[in-house]
Amino acid sequence: MTRRVLVLNGPNLGRLGSREPDVYGSVSYAGLVETCQSTGKELGLDVDVRETNDEGELIRWLHEAADGSIPVVLNPGAFTHYSYGMRDAAAQRTAPLIEVHISNPYTREEFRHTSVVAAVASGTIAGFGIGSYRLALRAVAEELDG
Repeated sequence: MTRRVLVLNGPNLGRLGSREPDVYGSVSYAGLVETCQSTGKELGLDVDVRETNDEGELIRWLHEAADGSIPVVLNPGAFTHYSYGMRDAAAQRTAPLIEVHISNPYTREEFRHTSVVAAVASGTIAGFGIGSYRLALRAVAEELDG
């Protein structure tokens, strides 16, 4: 049985590969999508990867997930630190929600040390590059099998 999972990415994630490769690595956004979909296939997950620079769109996707009891892997990007609207949408989750970050926010600028999402997520995985997404998808699969 294949289970649907949304992998939602916030602002600037579509620029992977060209955006600060010393921080975010050299894998392109297309490479991220491929990694998530192939990992999902291994785990029996139907992975739908999305990216937006629009806070409202991200909130609508979180509502879609809550309404459909769809698990979410969420990289909110910069919205992590200040979007209370997104945090409130994430709090409405009806399935596992894993917060994910490519870099480790705690090794970066101080403003990145605060996540408004962490308290309403099932868990957070950060600092493992694109591997953070593989780990998050494995966590979702384990939660669903739980």
